[in-house]
Amino acid sequence: MPITHLKAAPGLPPQSAADVSDTVQVMLAALRTGGEEAALDYARRLDGHDAAPELSPAALAGAHRLLPVTLVEDIAYAHANIRAFAVAQRASVQEFEVELRPGLRAGQRLLPLGCAGVYVPGGRYAHIASALMTVTTARAAGVGTVTACTPPGPDGPHPAILHALHLAGADRVLAMGGVQGIAALALGLFDLPGADLVAGPGNAFVAEAKRQLFGPIGIDMVAGPTDSMILADATARAERVALDLVSQAEHGGTSPVWLVTTHAPLADAVLTMVPRIIASLPEPNRSAAYEAWAALGEVMLADTREEMAAQADLYAPEHLHVQAADLCWWRQRLSAYGSLFLGADTTVAFGDKAAGPNHVLPTGRAARYTGGLSVHKFLKCVTWQSAAPEALADLARASAGISRAEGMEGHARACDARLPDRHAGRCCGS
Repeated sequence: MPITHLKAAPGLPPQSAADVSDTVQVMLAALRTGGEEAALDYARRLDGHDAAPELSPAALAGAHRLLPVTLVEDIAYAHANIRAFAVAQRASVQEFEVELRPGLRAGQRLLPLGCAGVYVPGGRYAHIASALMTVTTARAAGVGTVTACTPPGPDGPHPAILHALHLAGADRVLAMGGVQGIAALALGLFDLPGADLVAGPGNAFVAEAKRQLFGPIGIDMVAGPTDSMILADATARAERVALDLVSQAEHGGTSPVWLVTTHAPLADAVLTMVPRIIASLPEPNRSAAYEAWAALGEVMLADTREEMAAQADLYAPEHLHVQAADLCWWRQRLSAYGSLFLGADTTVAFGDKAAGPNHVLPTGRAARYTGGLSVHKFLKCVTWQSAAPEALADLARASAGISRAEGMEGHARACDARLPDRHAGRCCGS
């Protein structure tokens, strides 16, 4: 039986991605030619910030004094989990050397990037966890220098973001947001080292700036609005499911949330509860969640758990939360997600903030082909090879033969020159 939509998503009004792209292209051109002066001008006009952009070491080190002790402790707890996971992730990939044939050796090395730049959003919400997720992971990978930028509010960046950046190990921090912040990291403005890679979430303009800068520098991914799916059976509790959907919808009006269930009474109860929970939120959370639920929320009814799993694979959500029996089956069966949350108690909000695995994840079905931010993104996996005399005869003949079949005579002659002496004449065309 096909999936039944008990609530379909009408979608958002048409928007022009070309407008964002054109705006960013103009801004980047101005930033490339105008440098720091252009960045400061954008900061004044767009951030409303007229102070020197770089935060002093003393401001970073002292930011915790502006925070409640309990929040400082919460940040320390999250940082410890994120760092422990990233360190274990780094240990999971190794350098190696192998002898493929007598005299033919090859291997791989893992080289950390020289400099990573991270962007930490600070608009509607203070993204404390993003500071931890990006900088901590880069540090665990062994990156030499980590720079960061975050948008300032009327009184400068949120002190909790600054404390998180300091705790995680950021070397230098700019109070600068948007396209100008990304450009400062990538182009090395304000005496920063130019970043080899820029990572971190942001709005459509930040994502587009990263996309346009990609090539000469690396980026973690081009991420769109966050999205989440819950798979639930008759064992799930409607109130928890509804709360979890709303918690992700509050990211913003462009954030889809989906429920797929085999239990019609659960679906009906969730449809009733979600609007009530949204109405109880403060602003601006309430408006953001309402817009997302109204335009992009879906509730789907399936006949079997296999149909539920197939729907999850089709949507390839950023966050996939299983609130169903037999979690081992689901863990083995599901194959397309940014991060998987197993069990009713393992809310996606844990992963967003403090559980340990990274929350910078692929969106918009990109989980079909990639995972999220990890230490691997901050490492270059490079290879090497060496050929001793005993390997040359076969290696040179095979390489020269393939080269000539491809029409690449220069390659073939370079290989011929490595043949044993009795064949060396071929390198001169004989």
